[in-house]
Amino acid sequence: MSPRARNALIAVLALLLGAVVLVWFLHNYERVSRQVPLPAYGEPTYNDLFALRETLRRDGNKAETQRQLNLATTGLQPGDTVLMLDDPRKLSPAQVEGLLDWVEFGGHLLLRAPAADEDTDSEDTGLLPRLGVVPSAVDARCQHWNVPGQEPHQEFCQGNRFRLDGSTRAERRWGDAQDDTLAWARLRYGLGRVDVLAQMDFLLNGKNEYDTGLRDVPHRDLTRLLLAPNYGKGTTYLIYAMEMPSLWKTIYKRGWPIWVPLLLALLGWLWMRCQRFGAELPSPRGDRRSLLEHVRASGEHLHRHGKAPLLYDAVRQTFLKRLRLRAPIAAALSGDSQAQAIADHLQWPVARVKTALQVPPSRDDTALRERIRLLIQMRNLL
Repeated sequence: MSPRARNALIAVLALLLGAVVLVWFLHNYERVSRQVPLPAYGEPTYNDLFALRETLRRDGNKAETQRQLNLATTGLQPGDTVLMLDDPRKLSPAQVEGLLDWVEFGGHLLLRAPAADEDTDSEDTGLLPRLGVVPSAVDARCQHWNVPGQEPHQEFCQGNRFRLDGSTRAERRWGDAQDDTLAWARLRYGLGRVDVLAQMDFLLNGKNEYDTGLRDVPHRDLTRLLLAPNYGKGTTYLIYAMEMPSLWKTIYKRGWPIWVPLLLALLGWLWMRCQRFGAELPSPRGDRRSLLEHVRASGEHLHRHGKAPLLYDAVRQTFLKRLRLRAPIAAALSGDSQAQAIADHLQWPVARVKTALQVPPSRDDTALRERIRLLIQMRNLL
């Protein structure tokens, strides 16, 4: 078979094999489209009421989101609506008075009931006590919410239930027959209304297929019912976080890809630079040890050949050098005057100082050691 025929046969076999694989793939698989929700980015990551704001705007309403409630700059009007996610017990007395005055003339306020707290619930100056709302410590229970054409829903399953005192006027209330606690209540306050809810997760952005938020039709209907009193009349202010998040908590949770490597690098640098544990004092170096041996051998050689006065003179010169630094007047003198000045400075007997300053005989080892000992003591006392 010629090379051209062989190459043609190989090409035909490759095409047949490719056709078989293509037929098998098209027979076993089909092309379908699927929607995959992407993770949120930008404002929806920190503003849980972003979806509600955009929904209200598309419906022709005025809606604004704010991190903190600032009554001085907001300028609330009687037909406005304020929805707050955070604990209403964090409001200052001035904010409580301002909100109640605004609600009394036609405002609509929506609050989330906080968990029961004996320390803070006993105060009478907060917003909830002024409205007659008492947080309850009973376990959360679901409320059935059915919308025609939709699957049955259950709301407030993780909420904080509450009670109303006897003096509170409730326009609407939503609870069950198990006790007197409620999951939602609409209170009348002057010309306005205050809605207290056990939970607000149904009107938030939603995170996944289990936490759907406003993506569910029943949740949108419930939200529309809650906003009904002033819907379309004024501006809806959505307060999603009255308190700024802690800087250190944010760094700890979101900044760990930066601070963990930096911390490890710092610990490694400290480990590299820190002092190692070992002997209290290092051993003398070899060359230094040899120098000491040479000095000792030189002294023994001088002493053996009757040159002891040279050893004494070396110690005496060391003493005089120290004397010139510590008592220059005594060092400038000589003879008995110098001995008397040194004795006065050291508070020693003059005879003892004179003995130390006299050169010992060359063969008197006892006198040599005594005078060297006295000179060393005198030098140490200067």
